[in-house]
Amino acid sequence: MNNFRSFRIHDNEGRIEAGFESLTLDQLTAGEVVVAVEWSGINYKDALAATGKGRILRKPALNGGIDLAGRVIQSSDIRFKEGDAVVVCGQGLSETLDGGYSQIARVPASAVVALPAGLTLREAMALGTAGFTAAIAVQRMEDNGQKPEFGPILVTGATGGVGSFAIDMLKARGYSVAALTGKAEQQAAYLHALGADKIVDRHTLEMGKKPLERMQWGGAVDNVGGETLAWLTRTTSVWGNIASVGLAGGHKLETTVMPFILRGVSLLGINSVECPSYVRANAWSRVASDLKPAHLDLIVNRAIAFDDLPQAFAGYVDGQVTGRTIVHIGTGEI
Repeated sequence: MNNFRSFRIHDNEGRIEAGFESLTLDQLTAGEVVVAVEWSGINYKDALAATGKGRILRKPALNGGIDLAGRVIQSSDIRFKEGDAVVVCGQGLSETLDGGYSQIARVPASAVVALPAGLTLREAMALGTAGFTAAIAVQRMEDNGQKPEFGPILVTGATGGVGSFAIDMLKARGYSVAALTGKAEQQAAYLHALGADKIVDRHTLEMGKKPLERMQWGGAVDNVGGETLAWLTRTTSVWGNIASVGLAGGHKLETTVMPFILRGVSLLGINSVECPSYVRANAWSRVASDLKPAHLDLIVNRAIAFDDLPQAFAGYVDGQVTGRTIVHIGTGEI
């Protein structure tokens, strides 16, 4: 196969170097399915990997990009044939496997999902890991008994990709939604447009110190972790669920067992990278149907060319990005 262009990240004993390189198929990590990539996206994790602000790579060199969507050009697995539209999110891309920032990708068949009816390849990457993760969070909460009548769901890190999708999906499911953000003044209009009924300013939040505080939330989707997640355990109402998605505010959790044994609160871990195949298939089916965001064009407010990728990471690391950015890897117009 001819040379193709990739955005490759090198970890030279802790010193990260990243840029465009010309590769051949035999230089890619192993896999049964070869895909001509049309679209990818930018996640916070991608920015950490490309800038060296986080230790994401587990190999000395990999193509970046934890998401990809495109069409199969080769497959040794009978489930996929040439021309099939497919999606890959997580599954070790840009960690142990070459990722989606490449005109050609080779991936294990176990990581590949056929594009669900109701989605285009562009829409699949507009959703990407962020939308997929939000769908798993909503799915797990409802599987564990979450109901709108329990009270409002608080979404933290609300202006990020997962937070934005969670607000949209929860509102469509009939929940009252509150959005916690440190950008309340600047982003209130955006959050209300997604479906948030209430904006909670992180800078004026009083968390308290008691093992149990006044019940305020029927449940939560938390992208922050740390002190915020501990506060959520103390303020979630009886039988409410907290979906723990991220750790932007810290990885430590200091709380007590009292919310769990006196209020029956459930803390649900959401891992979209390694999840059972039936969970993955069901989540993708739902984001193409009942959980398909009503405000996808509002959340995905930037589409950039492959050439512009390196300049796009800084805003994610600095926390200045609202919504999602998708990257056009294929040929033709964006």
